[in-house]
Amino acid sequence: MSLYSFLRISKPSAEQVAPDKVDSTYRSLRNRTFWGATVAYSLYYVCRMSLSVVKQPLIDEGVLSAGELGLIGSALLFVYAVGKFLNGFIADYCNIKRFMAIGLFVSALINLLLGVLGMVHEFMHLSTAVIFFSFAILWGLNGWMQSMGSPPGVICLSRWFPKSKRGTYYSIFSSTPYVGEFLSFIITGLIVGAIGWKAGFIVAAIAGLVGSLVILWMVSDTPESKGLPSVQKLTGEDVTKHDVMPTRELQKYVLKHPAIWIIALSSAFIYITKYAITGWGVLFLQKEKGFPIEEATQIIGFYAAAGMVGTVCAGWLSDKVFRSDRVKPAVLAGVLSFISLALFLFTETGYMMHVLYVSVFSLAIGVLYCIVAGLMAIDIVPRKATGAALGVVGISSYVAAGLQDITSGYLIQFNTTQVDGVDIYDFGPVSWFWLAAALVSFILPVLNWKKMKKR
Repeated sequence: MSLYSFLRISKPSAEQVAPDKVDSTYRSLRNRTFWGATVAYSLYYVCRMSLSVVKQPLIDEGVLSAGELGLIGSALLFVYAVGKFLNGFIADYCNIKRFMAIGLFVSALINLLLGVLGMVHEFMHLSTAVIFFSFAILWGLNGWMQSMGSPPGVICLSRWFPKSKRGTYYSIFSSTPYVGEFLSFIITGLIVGAIGWKAGFIVAAIAGLVGSLVILWMVSDTPESKGLPSVQKLTGEDVTKHDVMPTRELQKYVLKHPAIWIIALSSAFIYITKYAITGWGVLFLQKEKGFPIEEATQIIGFYAAAGMVGTVCAGWLSDKVFRSDRVKPAVLAGVLSFISLALFLFTETGYMMHVLYVSVFSLAIGVLYCIVAGLMAIDIVPRKATGAALGVVGISSYVAAGLQDITSGYLIQFNTTQVDGVDIYDFGPVSWFWLAAALVSFILPVLNWKKMKKR
């Protein structure tokens, strides 16, 4: 069997489900597919966030500098940006079960290799150059594997759910990154603090392997591949002209839609602030605010938990409270995220207040992330081109996140001085950079709200 045959979308099953069992079979397989993809994508993020948890130990042990870690982190994000764009288009044609499982399995193996590399370095004292280039190459490859997670996860919503339910389920699925971040910062953070940074990569690898098995066990490709009618027939949804158009033509339609590019640019600034806190928040709290690693990871863990709540609530807030108006909740969430981020970055308070500030910020950015980077895009594109829309938004978002990682790393490094052999950090410049991005992120949709409609 060729790779193309292995990965292409499943053909309709020759055996059809009995008419009296169609409804129950559809609901069962739909729920299994959704929850399987949701759980697995949260474990994708455990394999992605491992480097963020171990940055401080790597710096303290002299393995890598902040600037080098910024470059390594950006390698994942830049490759992820290109991968999410291409894999978004490719996944529209693929078996989402196999496509998603392969990405997570290889990502787990990469984390395992990084943990083993750390052990080898401990005994053989590899040069800094060898460690840097090895980490950069492996972490960049991890970026490609990570880009195989989101497109099939969102496409499963298009293949299995009617449009009337998509907002609610998309909100739940979009919360999975925060679940993965929470698991990383709380569990992986405790393990790294107790055993060392190498264990952080190994724990992430185990999580990724478990997620791969979940996908293979629970996820189904299409209703038709299981002997069911199409989702339109199952749910009584009208078949539109876009449903019968070739996928390639629909993808061209997405690329020409101006609203997609406005959403992509706004999402880029959301990702700058989002990844600034998840990528550098632990180091910021340790060096700027003086928290030990256990408390710093706990605070960022609350960030992940609150973001999950915000993202889950975003669909309900937009659909029910604002009656499907995506702009008003985006403005409200944007203002709240800006104020709370400023308090987090620039006020001198204790542990609980930092938990409060970062939780409010994450709650708001979770709503903004879900509405702008997800629901707005899904609302205006045909079902068969969902992956293409996410690819366009994804490449913009992750290029920006990668540039943020490099910029943040060197802003931190260049504003660090030594006094009596002790590094003194000045996070002022990088904090203003993060705050400015938070402001732009919600102003763009507001200024262009008339274009945020389906043509």
